[in-house]
Amino acid sequence: MYKFTLFTLTFVIAQIWAQIPDLKPVHLDDTIRGWNHSLQAGFNINQSTFSDNWKGGGTNSVALGAVFTDKINYASDKSEYVSDIQLGYGSVQNKGQSIRKTTDRIFIDQKYGYKVHHDFYVFGSLNFQSQFDAGFKYELSKDGIESSALISKFFAPAYFTQSIGLEYKRGQWLSTRAGFGTLRQTFVLDTTLYRNVPSNYGVKAGKKTRFEMAMLLVVDVDRNIMKNLNLKSRYSLFYNYETPKTADSRLDLILTAKVNKYVNVNLSGTVLYDKDMDTSVQYTQALSLGFMYTR
Repeated sequence: MYKFTLFTLTFVIAQIWAQIPDLKPVHLDDTIRGWNHSLQAGFNINQSTFSDNWKGGGTNSVALGAVFTDKINYASDKSEYVSDIQLGYGSVQNKGQSIRKTTDRIFIDQKYGYKVHHDFYVFGSLNFQSQFDAGFKYELSKDGIESSALISKFFAPAYFTQSIGLEYKRGQWLSTRAGFGTLRQTFVLDTTLYRNVPSNYGVKAGKKTRFEMAMLLVVDVDRNIMKNLNLKSRYSLFYNYETPKTADSRLDLILTAKVNKYVNVNLSGTVLYDKDMDTSVQYTQALSLGFMYTR
């Protein structure tokens, strides 16, 4: 799945850049001024049932998921404000197993920019990220007995980031921010979590917070690359000034194909490297068909 996600991402990016030479540069004067609001809310369900004598094999299961996104944009001749909220939660229950999460995300981003030259802005932003529910690591013993260990929960971890810097915008579909003055607070309010997560997400055992000064690079893309096909991606690079040898890197990708007014197909994936979580690259990928309300 990891290779599949990377292949899909590479293909999509190639399609975008193939179109760029034919695009007219878009400035703020070419966009709609004033307030603009877009909202999406949807859910999906997957279910499978097998008879006891089904020779093809399989496991009875039920999976549910929900997503909510809300984006508000205000643009004038000299300034711009963007509010971006992304919430998602999903779970699955296979026969003989407890309910397990498939996705869980809280993402809130607020940004104000003041134009200083053509497509360049000085910006200030606030960002919050966490999750709704507890996360567990599941293991099987030699006897086939399953055990679970708590490894994350709401506000364990949670990240609150404040950043100021310079932003380049190409219309409303591309934004690149370089936050040279960035402060991030990492919260782990469960002080016992280090027993199952030795790194404790970079927070010292017994403590609840960690403060970091850094440079933050963020690249946001939100573009219809084909008819009824939309790409949303966000890449972030967090470079801690105190530990310059390593940097945290995260890529989120959502590819949405609109079947009709209320039915969408979504391919989403995340690739993450953060040494305070794990010394190896982490990834997740999901494909879903569901109902979506858009306004």
